Amino acid sequence: MRKVVIIGAGASGLMAGAVSALEGNDVTILEKMQRPGRKLMITGKGRCNITNACFDVDELISNVPVNPRFLYSAFNAFMPYDTIALMEDLGVKTKIERGNRVFPESDRAVDVVDAMVKYATQSGAKIVHKQATAFEIENGLIKCVVLDDKSKLECDAVGVCTGGKSYPLTGSTGDGYRLAKSVGHTITPIKPSLVPLVANNNFIPKLQGLSLKNVNAKIVDENNKEIFSEFGEMIFTHFGVSGPIILSASSHLENPKEHNYNLIVDLKPALDEQTLDKRIQRDFTENMNKDFINSLNHLLPNKLIPVIVKLSGIKPSEKVNQITREQRLKLVDLLKNFTVNIVDFRPIEEAIITSGGVNVKEISPKTMQSKLVENLYFAGEIIDVDAYTGGFNLQIAFSTGYLLGKNI
Repeated sequence: MRKVVIIGAGASGLMAGAVSALEGNDVTILEKMQRPGRKLMITGKGRCNITNACFDVDELISNVPVNPRFLYSAFNAFMPYDTIALMEDLGVKTKIERGNRVFPESDRAVDVVDAMVKYATQSGAKIVHKQATAFEIENGLIKCVVLDDKSKLECDAVGVCTGGKSYPLTGSTGDGYRLAKSVGHTITPIKPSLVPLVANNNFIPKLQGLSLKNVNAKIVDENNKEIFSEFGEMIFTHFGVSGPIILSASSHLENPKEHNYNLIVDLKPALDEQTLDKRIQRDFTENMNKDFINSLNHLLPNKLIPVIVKLSGIKPSEKVNQITREQRLKLVDLLKNFTVNIVDFRPIEEAIITSGGVNVKEISPKTMQSKLVENLYFAGEIIDVDAYTGGFNLQIAFSTGYLLGKNI
């Protein structure tokens, strides 16, 4: 029986610990927080987006913008349908919502956390509330894990499942990076991912709280090259923009402080420019004696009207029947290309996940084993892989955790 230490009792750590114990190992899961799965508790706005009901490996891979090919073996070993089946076996009934997002029927993340803790402990793993601070190495292998109270935990193998640096109040404070670096692993630069974006346009505060549904948004760089495009929902905040489209877009951006990124929103994606122009002409005909600012109520949300009026260059008090064709076409272009200047990410503490981490070239994709230290393994967010919103990142945690547990 091998003595296995798993560091971190999040999604990947609990999975790894449970599976390793079922394989016959003596497993101790170290968790520095008093409650396991703290980050799991806040995913999906407290409802826990467990996985995505995407049952094709290539489709799963297409939702991973960072190092996708590394995950082929992990996904093949443990697919979303395996996650759903496990949850059902553990007494957590699931449901599928828009975008194939899978949630517990109860809409309670705590049910998922409790189920995973139960899975780990009933499989034979022990959860100990202490923090790993260092490794002791002998003959190139980790001999024991040094804890925060200076005590030592002897081991035959170690799995590091500590998460990244996002949401530090849940315990994700980057401890795993320090442990990995201490034995020679390379940490690719850490940056926030699935994070809101900061904008500097003076109209941003006026749009705070405005949610736009069914819009198409794209990000272009300083050379007007398209970096990202998606249809869906976004929201304006006091600092800039957020919402599902924006979080996904953030995965594709380098440091916005060093690049001139623009978010270009098509406010009327269902209408091409010609059709939109005809629509505006019809509205103008119906409101020909009104001031321009009072003619857009059927076209735009109220909060957006004063901003669009100002950007159009047409005087708010201009009578609709006085607006020229040139002015009207400029308005059409504005509605199809509403531009927001992106200047920064929000802090990493606000990111859903961390991009960057232990270099995938130093980990075996078939086993999650370190290529540098034979009895060291990694799973979850500490690895340099990340995916879009929609349950894909939790599936990465479960799949890599499963593979670690099987092989450690």
